[in-house]
Amino acid sequence: MGKIIFYEDRKFQGRSYECSNDNPDLQSHFNTCNSVRVENGCWMLYERPNYTGNQYFLKRGEYPDYQQWQGLNDSIRSCRLIPEHLGSSAHKIKVYERDDFKGEMMEFLEDCPNVYDRFCSHDIHSCNVLDGHWIFYELPNYRGKQYLLRPGEYRRFTDWGSLTTKVGSFRRVLEPY
Repeated sequence: MGKIIFYEDRKFQGRSYECSNDNPDLQSHFNTCNSVRVENGCWMLYERPNYTGNQYFLKRGEYPDYQQWQGLNDSIRSCRLIPEHLGSSAHKIKVYERDDFKGEMMEFLEDCPNVYDRFCSHDIHSCNVLDGHWIFYELPNYRGKQYLLRPGEYRRFTDWGSLTTKVGSFRRVLEPY
């Protein structure tokens, strides 16, 4: 069971809203989000309603201002609890250099801090998440824009919400993270 508390002001001040599961539209609960406390679970926060816009991964902990979660602004409009997935051996993802699972393919069971070092390309056009939840990062070493990938097929990069095929790194979502 997850629990996250959103605060309108920095340092956990101002109006707050507590949430324990997915919420596609947080707009009626607060105007801005400048700090967050994650008491349980791992969460993906979204800049816009219906799980769209920039995404921010948060694990258990305190985030006294939005820069702490690499936020670009104080807008959080939806959130998703990432289900707990025990055991690192249960994670599996296949990445492809072309759309529709074509071209060179590599399978991963572990985190990848630098895609180019392992895949000889920065471009991932499609992927198949066979088990577990993963986060793609735009830059190496888990930096830049983030994208949550749940189990399923992603035939093209736009399916995971990206505007580009550039993936610099990716990792498994593990609890505790």
